[in-house]
Amino acid sequence: MVTVKFFAGAREAAGISKVEVEASSVQAAVDAVVALYGAALGEIIGISKIWVNGEPAALSAEVFAGDEIAVLPPVSGGL
Repeated sequence: MVTVKFFAGAREAAGISKVEVEASSVQAAVDAVVALYGAALGEIIGISKIWVNGEPAALSAEVFAGDEIAVLPPVSGGL
């Protein structure tokens, strides 16, 4: 199992901050969480940065049991 952590808008869309899924790649993990939490989450993931174990990662990157995937959507703000 890999842990997928959601931040900001991704956490709001999923309604949860993290989940464990069976996956052998980042893409497989994304597919699994979109199947669980819906297309709105998929749209946010599509514009998000993905990190695996603290390093930027492509959707094609392999993941292994115990890995942590972070979904980091763009953040807006200011004064």
